This record gives sequence, structure tokens and C-alpha cells, in this order.
Amino acid sequence: MLFTKKTAAEKRADLRAKLKSGKLLQFPGAFNPLCAQLIERKGFDGVYISGAVMSADLCLPDIGIATMTEFATRGLQTARVTDLPAIIDIDTGFGEPMSAARTVRTMEEMGLSGCHIEDQVAPKRCGHLDGKEVVSTEEMVKRVRAASDARLDPNFVLIARSDARAVEGLDKAIDRMKAYVDAGADMIFPEAMKDEKEFEAVRKAISVPILANMTEFGKSRLLNIKELEALGFNLVIYPVTTLRLAMGAAERGLDAIIRDGDQNGVLDIMQHRRDLYDLLRYEEYNKFDQSIFNFEVGDTPRG
Repeated sequence: MLFTKKTAAEKRADLRAKLKSGKLLQFPGAFNPLCAQLIERKGFDGVYISGAVMSADLCLPDIGIATMTEFATRGLQTARVTDLPAIIDIDTGFGEPMSAARTVRTMEEMGLSGCHIEDQVAPKRCGHLDGKEVVSTEEMVKRVRAASDARLDPNFVLIARSDARAVEGLDKAIDRMKAYVDAGADMIFPEAMKDEKEFEAVRKAISVPILANMTEFGKSRLLNIKELEALGFNLVIYPVTTLRLAMGAAERGLDAIIRDGDQNGVLDIMQHRRDLYDLLRYEEYNKFDQSIFNFEVGDTPRG
């Protein structure tokens, strides 16, 4: 928190500039603020905050139970610890179009650089599960327009996600995406594409930047960055990757304690204390503290 240098406005301007660069931007998901700092340290382009991950972190399924306030709090906690732009999932906007507008304004106030809103009904489902339902195109257009109009900073990136491919087929989903662009979306997020041909069809049909979701164990094959670049995509998210890695390692470590009676056998897969302290920048906080409290209290004569 003490070592970030960029304002929220500067980070939003950075994201806009990066989207115009022609480079494919990589935004891993951060399951907590510490993970966001690690993502920055590794040299990625930005940080993604997944609604599915945040819900899981609260031990809730990804069906719209977590609240806007909980999302906003996590967004603030994450965005303020990194100089990278952070984008957040806002599900269906947490209510009617007016609620979507309030949500976008809140996320902007929390320091986020962008968000995506989807066309599912509420309560929603995970985008790579079967049985999804979508609202009408007209209803989603109202959401997008309200969300777009709510922004104070024109650099705040509004992303419209469509889950309609699984419900109505690709052609109708593309028609929806075009309508969302006309309503004010800066970027399109086509969810749960079946294969590369579908990604390619969306790219050819849509004039604004496009986001690819490379989530594990989903409907889409995990495409390499070179493949995504060749398809003309602008940004890729890895929404649940870090959480799955962390929980997988935690499970193996707990199993080892049950099996062996101690954790000696898994020390080599742990983050060392020194690396954690380095990531947290303990020494920089210590220097900051010493620069303020750099005096000694001596004996003061009474007068």
C-alpha cells in the first residue's frame, strides 16, 4: 500500500494505452491482494478479480449470492496494492439497470480500471456450466447503457460479457455483442466459445477489443498466447488459475501433515518466509517507519 506510485486515473490511462498497443495483454486472476502483488512482480500486464473466485473465497458458489459491497471491498483491497490496472467481474450488475450504474460508479470509486457485466439472468451461473439463461438483448442493452453512462472517468473500461453462445447459438450471440457495443461497451467478452473458429468469428464481427477467458476445465480449449495473438484478441484472463494452484498445494500439504505427522516433507513446495517478506516489502515499511519515528525521548527537565 505504501509503495504504489500510480493513481487510479493513471492506471486507467495505462490500460487504454495498452489496449491500443496491439499487444495481447495477460491478466491473471488474483485470489487476494497479496497475489495481485505477486502478479505485478512477475511482470504481467494487469490483474483480474473474478466473481467466481471471490465467491469461492467466501465459501459460496458462483450463483450471485455474494453482494455488491463484498465485490467492491475486494476490488478496493486489490487495486490499491498494485500499480497495474485491475479489472473486476460485476456479474449481472446486482439488480436493475440503475443498480448496474451504481455498481460501475462504485467500482470506479474503488480504484478499479474496468469491469465486465454479463447478460445472464439473476441469479447467474458459472459461465462454463450448462443450464444458463440469458435476458433479452433489449434488457442487456439497458444494463450496458446505464453502466456506460455512470462512468466519470472516460478511461474506465466497460466490458460486456455475453453468455448467449450456449443458449442461442453463435450467430445470435454475435448479434447481441454488436448491440452491446452500440450501447457503449468498450470491449466484448464472448464466454464459453467452443473452439478457435468461434473465437475467430467473433473477432471478425466485432470492431472493439475482445477478451478471451482461458479458464481451466471449461468449455474452451486452453489457447496459447501465440494462438490468441493470431486470432486478434486483445486481452486474456486466467481467472481461477492462482486459486486452483494455491488450493491444490494446500490440500497436498494438509494431507502430508495427516500422513507424516509434520510438514517437513512439503517445505520445498512452500513459499519461504524470506520470499513472503520480500513480496510484502517489510524492509521498505521499516524504512518508512524509521523516517517518521527517528527521534529519541530523553530526560526532560521540569520547569
